[in-house]
Amino acid sequence: MAAHAAVPARRQFRTHGWGIPVTLGVAYALYAGTNARQGGPTNWGDFWVGLISGVVVAVAVWTLHHYGRHLRRELRAAAWGTLAGVAIGFLYSLTGASVYSSTLLGLLVAAVNGGAAFYLFYTHEDASGHPAPY
Repeated sequence: MAAHAAVPARRQFRTHGWGIPVTLGVAYALYAGTNARQGGPTNWGDFWVGLISGVVVAVAVWTLHHYGRHLRRELRAAAWGTLAGVAIGFLYSLTGASVYSSTLLGLLVAAVNGGAAFYLFYTHEDASGHPAPY
């Protein structure tokens, strides 16, 4: 009897690695550009602020998503909280708000997001940092 020749499997198209960071980066870029223009006409400065901030957010989200698993859950939660706090604080500062209110809002968002991320990591990992077996 002859053996059946297996057809090589096609590689599936997956967006797990870059789909979410690119989507968040584009949304952040549009929002930052809109905040920077403050109701006036769009100019090249607003475009560059949006583009650069969107790329920075997309790269930061991708980096934390891929390399954050090597951190302990406390540091990983602090990193996600810091990213969220800095991103929201920067967006709020583009509206012309004071430095103090932007910093306060960023710290508040960082604390809430960091706490939520820690709770998520704590309840979905075992003590050694591996995903829970359920």
